[in-house]
Amino acid sequence: MKEYNTYIFDLDGTLLNTLTDLATSTNYALRWAGMSERSVEEVRMFVGNGVRKLMERAVPGGLDNPRFEETYNKFREYYMAHSLDTTSPYDGIMELLEELKRRGKNIAIVSNKFYAATQELARYFFPDTVSVAIGEREGIRKKPAPDTVMEALRQLGVSGKDAVYVGDSDVDVMTARNSGLPCISVLWGFRDKEFLTSHGADCFVEKPSEILNY
Repeated sequence: MKEYNTYIFDLDGTLLNTLTDLATSTNYALRWAGMSERSVEEVRMFVGNGVRKLMERAVPGGLDNPRFEETYNKFREYYMAHSLDTTSPYDGIMELLEELKRRGKNIAIVSNKFYAATQELARYFFPDTVSVAIGEREGIRKKPAPDTVMEALRQLGVSGKDAVYVGDSDVDVMTARNSGLPCISVLWGFRDKEFLTSHGADCFVEKPSEILNY
């Protein structure tokens, strides 16, 4: 069995359950703009490609809506003030990260969430275990492009030779493939096993502690 020295984690749906805060922020912005609200399940399927794409999917007409930009900006403003209202790590995540750290593993977060929010959440929840956290920012392509994963490896000072990618979505499966890394798909996040399998996932865990077995 191959032993990994570096673990690259997705954030939303993998380490943190952010769905309620994302849905609340989405609906705050939609209400502000006089638009119809979205259900939590709709928002669940909208996430994965960054918050701008989330709002493109949530706003009627997407980018063609003349009020898209101001609605998106209202979402960002509200989410930055409320990203910690209900968000918390999934059961077993803290113990997993602490054990990986104890074993001397490198740990990074790579997210399509905008950079400031990714940094804030990483500092708040994982200050002692996660050494690199990269979110969406200008000048670097977001997932599923491999750029943010490559940047995480660069900041960690390691190659991808002994690295594994851990995520919960089809975007994560594609990101791992594009980065040349094996992928562990978690089943407690925003996508179910049938959906993930249909998008090429073939390695699954049902609880965080199982990641230690790979």
